[in-house]
Amino acid sequence: MTDYEQAARTLREPMPGHAGLVDCARYATLAANGHNTQPWRFSLSARRVDIRPDLSRRTPVVDPDDHHLWASLGCAAENFLIAARAQSLHGDVRFDPADDGGLVLDLERGPAGTDDLFEAVPRRQCTRSDHDGRPVSAADLEALEDAARIDGVRIVYILDRPRIETAVEHVVAGNTAQMQDEAFVAELRQWLRFNDGQALDTRDGLYAGASGNPTLPGWLANLVFPLVFRTGSENDKYARQIRSSSGMAVFVSAQDDRAHWVKAGRAYQRFALKATALGIANAFVNQPVEVPALRAEFARWLDLEGGERPDLVVRFGYAPPLPMSLRRPVDEVVD
Repeated sequence: MTDYEQAARTLREPMPGHAGLVDCARYATLAANGHNTQPWRFSLSARRVDIRPDLSRRTPVVDPDDHHLWASLGCAAENFLIAARAQSLHGDVRFDPADDGGLVLDLERGPAGTDDLFEAVPRRQCTRSDHDGRPVSAADLEALEDAARIDGVRIVYILDRPRIETAVEHVVAGNTAQMQDEAFVAELRQWLRFNDGQALDTRDGLYAGASGNPTLPGWLANLVFPLVFRTGSENDKYARQIRSSSGMAVFVSAQDDRAHWVKAGRAYQRFALKATALGIANAFVNQPVEVPALRAEFARWLDLEGGERPDLVVRFGYAPPLPMSLRRPVDEVVD
């Protein structure tokens, strides 16, 4: 086992039966988050948990309004609640607008409980590879939607092939706009980790192996990256990967504000955990919602109601798991 594999395994050790809030925070850090920036800080007390944004980990080019940052906090909060329930602590998430904003989890004692979402927390990943084309059953689609049910958020499925092809066009348009933006490419490059050593040094960012790409020495990656990271090849990759998937899901919030972005993150996290439990892979294809002008066009195509925002876009299907990404040690994110 390599040092990287050992680090990923240790990070995801099952929660012991009598764990504390720090272990709940460890499970929270396993949540999905943009570019694996891990933009969170946790403050823990007996009956209250605060999750605050770490604004030093913003990605202002791809996420200028901090939408993905707040959705990431929602993902982490949902993982925390699921883990806390296993320790006989129950609660909910409320948005606190004070200062830079944050989330508050008020906890109270209740019966301990675990379910398939809890068991899936250490195994969940974004599987950024080709899927095998098998369809997801109607029963599993319903189970995913039921698991992701959060007030103020709904899922729009894209399942038939003509609509998937139109969705491909939206993704390619968004990807093209981003690839032609030098600031976007530079920001993305800052978060890429091309080999085990780079990933272990920072324990954040987008590790090549976890994206289905070959790992490379740093000096070689610096030479190869501008040669292979091209608009045409990236567009072809996304189109192929979407076409290999069973379908797509768009998470839509009823209002376009931070509190609802958090809810969208919570809904997605529950969807992803249920998918993991069912053996279904998923990966983000958020380009249509990351370019503001294209997001409005995408919303019109989805026939969304006034005030609704398309928050997150994922493709889903069946694929073998990839190497897991890393997270920073929990003591680095708990105050």
